[in-house]
Amino acid sequence: MNHKEVAKRIAEAVNTDNIIAAAHCATRLRLVVKNVKDIDQEALDNDPDLKGTFNANGQYQIIVGPGDVNRVYDEFVKITGAKQATPDDLKKIAAESGKNNPVMALIKVLSDIFVPLIPALVAGGLLMALNNILTGEGMFGAKSLVQMYPQITGMAEMVNLMASAPFAFLPILIGITATRRFGGSEILGAAAGMMLVMPSLVNGYSVAEAVATGKMPTWDLFGLHVAQAGYQGQVLPVIGVAFILANLEKFFHKHLKGAVDFTFTPMFSILITGFLTFIVVGPVLRIVSNGITDGLTWLVTTFGFIGYGVFGSFYSAIVITGLHQSFPAIETQLLADIAKTGGDFIFPIAAASNVAQGAATFAIYFLSKGDEKMRALSSSSGVSAMLGITEPAMFGVNLKYKFPFFIALGAAGISSLVMGLFQIMSVSLGPAGLIGFIAIPANKWIGFFISVIISFVIAFVVTYVYGKSHMPQTNHLNTVSNDVVMENVDGLAVNAPVSGTTINLSQVNDEVFSSGMMGDGIAIEPNDNVVYAPADGEITVAYETKHAYGMTTVDGLEILIHIGLDTVNMEGKGFESFVKQGQTVSKGDKLGSFDPEQIKAAGYPVTTMLIITNTANFDKIVENQVSGTAIKQGDTVLTAVPQTQPESAIAEG
Repeated sequence: MNHKEVAKRIAEAVNTDNIIAAAHCATRLRLVVKNVKDIDQEALDNDPDLKGTFNANGQYQIIVGPGDVNRVYDEFVKITGAKQATPDDLKKIAAESGKNNPVMALIKVLSDIFVPLIPALVAGGLLMALNNILTGEGMFGAKSLVQMYPQITGMAEMVNLMASAPFAFLPILIGITATRRFGGSEILGAAAGMMLVMPSLVNGYSVAEAVATGKMPTWDLFGLHVAQAGYQGQVLPVIGVAFILANLEKFFHKHLKGAVDFTFTPMFSILITGFLTFIVVGPVLRIVSNGITDGLTWLVTTFGFIGYGVFGSFYSAIVITGLHQSFPAIETQLLADIAKTGGDFIFPIAAASNVAQGAATFAIYFLSKGDEKMRALSSSSGVSAMLGITEPAMFGVNLKYKFPFFIALGAAGISSLVMGLFQIMSVSLGPAGLIGFIAIPANKWIGFFISVIISFVIAFVVTYVYGKSHMPQTNHLNTVSNDVVMENVDGLAVNAPVSGTTINLSQVNDEVFSSGMMGDGIAIEPNDNVVYAPADGEITVAYETKHAYGMTTVDGLEILIHIGLDTVNMEGKGFESFVKQGQTVSKGDKLGSFDPEQIKAAGYPVTTMLIITNTANFDKIVENQVSGTAIKQGDTVLTAVPQTQPESAIAEG
């Protein structure tokens, strides 16, 4: 590749005056432009040295490839004089330039705050479900298990204590993740959260009653009466507190120096945040938060089963947009005020929707006879959807054929309507799928099971019947790349660089990898933190960010190992590299290591991609492991089958 010529062609297609800033990662040239419509898309699409383009999150991304993108970037900057930035800086520039959808930006903020909390919330939710089983009447007889067997009362009380803890002290957990998200100290965030749930305050669940009865104690601040109200179970007030705290902390860090900064910044930040919280921010955001919850409750109460049905019809479409990431905040509020709301109506609707998507995916399994890749993908992703994780099913299967997705939407709408007729609400969080009944009161189980069965049957039967005449036929003689999954095949073996569980590349939540733009390969969800050489060869790319490696094997395979998604934004934090560019390595040599917890805490997946970037030079790239297989470092996961030399060429030779 002539990097200067490629950079010149990109500059001409993008238009130099159209460029705001530029950056690059391991594989892509990332640009923020004034107007995407001014780009000569046809020229880029037809460029033989480029692998593809796409526009996302305010960034126009051009896939160049590992080992080449940095050189093309250098030449591109020389030619255009574009403002240079890191990928993380580019995200901020895109936001400031108004290129990001503000709604999606808000959803991203909520996602960054709540995704790290999901393990604690799910654990608390499942423990609540266990407590429901122990204390609920009507499950195993007229009396509850605790009433029938008083000796387990102590155990039930302990389970209830454990289940209640994440929700009672939710402001502390949100204080940690939200303050970190806004760029402040998570320890100060925890301290601010603790401040909101101090035992000396009126418990957040009793605030409304205390106000109504005139028994709310107050502080007298120079004649201003400030309510001594706690914020147990609240969400928005804590996020507001974290935002103020983080920005105050950054302000004082900037203007105070040395020992003065170390000593007084935490105190000033907490002090000012505390007064603002109890006087203004807390009361106002409590009203907003309660208003949102009351509004949703009113919607369901007013429209009843019709409201359920409408919501269910659009739930999976909402998941595609990412807007569902904001639901945990609403569900938490619904559950926190369960005495008034009656429970969480979003959960059963999500369960009906997820089951419908899973059922449609299973129908595709039976319609894909002879297509082993699709059968493997649809079976594994269908099971995942039944357990509450639908992204693999929707993005990997249903949206690919389109009709299964829309049929599932209809099935979800009908089953959600039935959920509404039975007035089903959950009393805790849990897995929104077939086993979601554990979060539903026992006296509503029959209605829940009837609804999910309806969801499954309609989605499966209609998808299968419609698909019999409308399912695109696959030409199995011309399958390429990882369309084939087999254990033994002749070719060039590539080993797993990390231990973990295999994932079909199409399920990876990154268009560059999932679409095959970079080449064919496999993804691995690692359970270890060391990266090894998958074959003998030379390290051709060792990025300073240490999140990706490129190598060329002795057999001519060009391999990319990419640790995590968007981890270039971490700028090397949490990564360690043991090799340099140009170094010769043997199969099994250590290339580097990474800290999975630090990566997850930063909000990035640790899914590791193993890509053959010169796929076109081979007849096909075969996956040796079915998606979902547990593998160890050193196991063969890919085989590159060389192109068969034509007989005429052999004769001439």
